[in-house]
Amino acid sequence: MDLAMSRLEVLPVASLRRCLAWALWFCLLAGCASQTRPAQLLSGAEPVYPPGARQAGIQGQVVIRYDLTAEGAVVNAQVVAAQPPGVFEEAALAAIAQWRFRPALAQGRSIASQGRISTLRFRMGGGEKYAGR
Repeated sequence: MDLAMSRLEVLPVASLRRCLAWALWFCLLAGCASQTRPAQLLSGAEPVYPPGARQAGIQGQVVIRYDLTAEGAVVNAQVVAAQPPGVFEEAALAAIAQWRFRPALAQGRSIASQGRISTLRFRMGGGEKYAGR
């Protein structure tokens, strides 16, 4: 303990100020970096399996591209691909419209996100599943 105290006394005041300035800069930089995060799904409905598809035993998936507002709402949802076509698109779009996200953060501020893509899979027996990418 005495050795550490004697070293502090030997350092000139200008050096101490410089060290404190660097330490403050480092802490501020680390704090800003931690205020960045991607959007996170908070809640949302699973898609409703279309009755006709369920009765016919049809399974499939729909890929949807969408944007998020700075408040975390889904906007501009569009079907990118569907297999089989014309069966599950409406159910997938209705489900994704109800999703709510914790918005992405950049430098501590909520920001909109563009070009998100999610795949909604419709499978018999296991319930409808969401697989986001």
